[in-house]
Amino acid sequence: MLLLSDLLEEYRYHCLARGLTEKTMINKNQELKQIESYLKEKRAITEMDAITVHDLRVYFRGKQSSGLQAQSIVSMMKIISAFFNWCVKEEYIKESPMKKVETPKVPRKVLSGFTPKEVVKMIDAFSYKTYLEARNKALIAMMADCGLRAMEIRGLLSINVKETTILVNGKGNKERIVFISPTLKKILIRYERLKKQYFKDKIVKSDAYFLTYQGDFMSHIALYNAVKEAGKRAGIEDKRVSPHTFRHFYSVQALNSGMDVYTLSRLLGHSDIGITQRYLNSMTAEQLEGKAISSSPLMNLRRADK
Repeated sequence: MLLLSDLLEEYRYHCLARGLTEKTMINKNQELKQIESYLKEKRAITEMDAITVHDLRVYFRGKQSSGLQAQSIVSMMKIISAFFNWCVKEEYIKESPMKKVETPKVPRKVLSGFTPKEVVKMIDAFSYKTYLEARNKALIAMMADCGLRAMEIRGLLSINVKETTILVNGKGNKERIVFISPTLKKILIRYERLKKQYFKDKIVKSDAYFLTYQGDFMSHIALYNAVKEAGKRAGIEDKRVSPHTFRHFYSVQALNSGMDVYTLSRLLGHSDIGITQRYLNSMTAEQLEGKAISSSPLMNLRRADK
């Protein structure tokens, strides 16, 4: 007899041993506690062998009925599937009951991205008059030019920002290298100079590259406030102004300039190229037309004849 609670506890330690981030563990624990509570209280199930496909279908139908978005339900299903797949791998069960649970269709939303002019406006919205102004200019420029995630910008260490490269600690503690363009480097040099001057006689509490005025690492809210301020100063009102929209901008610009999806996937730190390919779906008709014409075999043949 295998108790669900025992297997869940073992699985949690398995995840910790893999070095999953604190945020990932919080999400996993939350979802697994919910499914355990549901099975015990609503279905009177405490043993692994008693769990059926029907039990799980009813559970997720209840989530849908409560008004939860399809994307959130899919995220839950991935966490719960990972647990059952681990149970199969450890030979606690023969087959995952999640295999026959239908995944809800997630409606595709085309993100209205930034234009190059809007990004320039947001970078130029900040000056070099104060430390915080220079910091915000530098972080906006880095997000637009490197496509880093919010957590990667906040967790970026000074020691990892080199002459022409940045060592990024991404999702699941996976490291990757991104590159600093000459234009970005110019902004970073001035930021670093002002940062050094500002903290010359102050206590620095963190080794983060982007610091608060108190010398600590930036919180999630602090980063979002800086990004929102950039959008406000640039007069952007009809678009979502967030770190992810800068990541989207970087991806679309890279694809539009001829970068292949495999290279982009590595630079973005995606574990699955399918995630990167979503950015192709968000390109405008004009951008797709430009790529199609520039890569036209006949156009290139004509260029070769000249």
